[in-house]
Amino acid sequence: MYFVEAIDVPGLGNRGYLAGGADTAVVIDPPRDADRVIAAAARRGVRITQVAETHVHNDYVSGGLELARLTGAAYLVPARARVGYARVPVEDGDRVTVDAGLELRALATPGHTPHHMSYVLEDGGTAAAVFTGGSLLIGTVGRPDLVEPRLTRRLAHAQYDSAHRLAAELPDATEVLPTHGFGSLCAATPSGEGAGATTIGRERTVNAALVKDAGTFVAELLAGLDDIPAYYAHMGPVNADGPAPVDLTPPRRADAREIADRLAAGEWVVDLRNRVAFAHGHVAGALNFEAAGQFAVQLAWLLPWDRPVTLLAESAGQLAAAQRELVRVGIDRPAAAATGGPGEWLVPGETPRAFPRATFADLAARTDGVVLDVRRDRERAAEHIPGSLHIPLHRLRDRLAELPDTTVWVHCAGGARAAVAASILDAAGHPVVAVDDGFDAARAAGLTVAAGLP
Repeated sequence: MYFVEAIDVPGLGNRGYLAGGADTAVVIDPPRDADRVIAAAARRGVRITQVAETHVHNDYVSGGLELARLTGAAYLVPARARVGYARVPVEDGDRVTVDAGLELRALATPGHTPHHMSYVLEDGGTAAAVFTGGSLLIGTVGRPDLVEPRLTRRLAHAQYDSAHRLAAELPDATEVLPTHGFGSLCAATPSGEGAGATTIGRERTVNAALVKDAGTFVAELLAGLDDIPAYYAHMGPVNADGPAPVDLTPPRRADAREIADRLAAGEWVVDLRNRVAFAHGHVAGALNFEAAGQFAVQLAWLLPWDRPVTLLAESAGQLAAAQRELVRVGIDRPAAAATGGPGEWLVPGETPRAFPRATFADLAARTDGVVLDVRRDRERAAEHIPGSLHIPLHRLRDRLAELPDTTVWVHCAGGARAAVAASILDAAGHPVVAVDDGFDAARAAGLTVAAGLP
């Protein structure tokens, strides 16, 4: 009897997997913080004997190398992946024994990367599940444009072929267990993650790669690709070189004077408190990435690579949780940190900054200012408020000069990205109102919503 346990990483929109039998197990695509995986294995009373990567990841720092070192497990990496450390190179068709009667079979599925490998878990010789990494996702596939622009079209065709190989070689009942596609920006299109689970048989009927002809699929796939997060450019090289061990010890504590000095030096000071608290009062110049959802992805996307960052948190627990999220995207050691609130973070004589929050009903009734939409291009194309300016959040800091000298009412789809944008505008001296509301409320507020760009 086998088991499969998902290691959810919602902050990345990814999943790793622990799979095995009574005594031993394999880990597929583990997160950076390997202690979570070791704890999961300990709860089940199994020994990790193999760690397998479906590909060299472009969206997060893998914990595979460290997990293999800590457990003594064999580290399985596709043979065609160029890496700078010792590993067990995996070729198409290779097999490893996971536990009694349980085997893992490698199946080459290029497309997300040229070397991508899926792994079929066979129980008594029957395919029970397939770990598809960034190949076949729930209702879609992994994006093919993360490796090299000149390879994108070829990899899009490879994704189509790989999806059809999986469908042709595996029984309908085979469970499909992808790494990406649970909110991950590695998905080529929004996936059907709401389904929770899927099988080869289900994907035959709903997955774009399996229900459309190759030409239509590739054309639509390429047309729908959105911007690549800037930090992705660093994840592949880090994973290929071999990530350093994780250090989650608390950062050095910063006092109010040091916080002010770091801001004056042009460093980033990131306030992790919720957006309501930040809008009510914060250190001038600090940026707000509330420690929830995919904040680490957004911060890594906007933060210049290797720029020192100081974290401000309301508690030690919030700081520790944020550190864990940040190491997954390569922000390993904050320069400093402080806990509490603005009262502890401001030098004597300094007063907190603040800005107002609003709803779409408030925006509809406004009598001044401009409306700024910071959603991504794909969202904007689906529907938007006519007359509004459009600057996606990840481009905002480079395009501040385009904003008129008036109050900016900034919105996104739900309020979180608008809060980040409002903090950027506030730090730059722009008068700003953060629209903290779901975009569905725009229509209910009487705002005309149009489809298409701009």
